[in-house]
Amino acid sequence: MEKILEIRDLHVEVEGKEVLHGVNLSIGRGEVHAIMGKNGSGKTTLSNTVMGHPKYKVLSGDIRLQGESILGLTPDERARKRLFLAFQYPVSIPGVTVAQFLRSAILSVRGGEIEPKNVRKLIKEEMAKLDIPDSFMTRFLNEGFSGGEKKRLETLQMRLLKPSMMILDETDSGLDIDSLKRVSEGVESLREKDKSILLITHYQRMLGYVKPDFVHVFIDGRIVKSGNAALALELEERGYEWLSGEKAN
Repeated sequence: MEKILEIRDLHVEVEGKEVLHGVNLSIGRGEVHAIMGKNGSGKTTLSNTVMGHPKYKVLSGDIRLQGESILGLTPDERARKRLFLAFQYPVSIPGVTVAQFLRSAILSVRGGEIEPKNVRKLIKEEMAKLDIPDSFMTRFLNEGFSGGEKKRLETLQMRLLKPSMMILDETDSGLDIDSLKRVSEGVESLREKDKSILLITHYQRMLGYVKPDFVHVFIDGRIVKSGNAALALELEERGYEWLSGEKAN
């Protein structure tokens, strides 16, 4: 199977401290992987490094997207190669409306595919599929949004930008039961044979809606165990301590 994302022996430093200690992960086209681990285990460091955040320094190893190393690319260049990161805490941008932001993002990433005159129609079509009200368009980006509204907006972005590799960093954080179900259904709707998803979480609850093909356990900056969806249920029952002595895969 063609590999969409390959992370090879990745070592990463943050503010002078090594946080990732040789991460290896391969995600095939159409696969859904989940990374589970306690807070502080390095999960968010991994997602930010893959997206190219300048705060995270790659000491060694490689990150390859569809066979090409992306280490030398800026975050916007990675986005144009159809890599998408849904943040744990999406930022608010006062003064920039949702409509302005979405239009700019679409033309930046998919400008060669879509004529500017058709962008508004596309946005409205996808909003209707997610049952997002038109009032979203005139609000400032994430300003005063609830947790569920922020995550639904990110789901809309994924539908509009059509990334081939989606990384969702603790998308379930701060969501009530109804919002979690709605957001999970939106993520599940993105599941296609040509799109891959990496879900990062420390709870099993979202995986009850979005069934992963593979589950990986992250401890102290390493993947120490991998398995199928049953591994997530085992972690829910036993916690993470029973794996603390495991060596990296």
